[in-house]
Formats: sequence, structure tokens, C-alpha cells
Amino acid sequence: MFVISMNYICPLEEVDKHLDAHVAYLKDEYANGHFIASGRKIPRTGGVILSGVKTKNELEVILAKDPFKQAGVAGYEITEFTPSMVAVGFENLKEQ
Repeated sequence: MFVISMNYICPLEEVDKHLDAHVAYLKDEYANGHFIASGRKIPRTGGVILSGVKTKNELEVILAKDPFKQAGVAGYEITEFTPSMVAVGFENLKEQ
């Protein structure tokens, strides 16, 4: 599993120009089964995405399609981890 920490690298006015395309991209990646959860950071300095893809290389290909990435308005930090404990109702996230 991966945690993607996205940080805006330009003013929000520029980020907002690409927001609709970014949301459409997220919806596509949810439909493809690549993303588990996502949302804005508070304060609004970027966002966080949880992904269950198998490899970092696969994830990097997927993230390269993000309109935020293509427009150069955000940078990404990828952290891989293995969930060994989960809350009730999230058992499907636990490493088998």
C-alpha cells in the first residue's frame, strides 16, 4: 500500500485552474481500482491519496497522468507501507 502526500508548489489560483481535471482523474483512478481514499490537507497545501497498487513503478505511471502533475502545480512524496493492524471494518486493507 502507498500513501501519496501531494504538496502544491504554486499559488492556489493556479492549482484551481486544474482542479476539475484533477477530480475527473481521481474518479477514473477510483473506477480503475487504483485509489482507496483521498482528500485535501488542512490547511489547503495539497492532498493525500491512499493507493493499493502493487508496485511503486505502477503508481508512478498512474500519478504521471494527474493533471496537477502534468501542469507542474504539485509535487508528490510516496511512502510505501504494509498494514499489519487495521480497525474493524478495514480488514481488506491488511497484508495477507
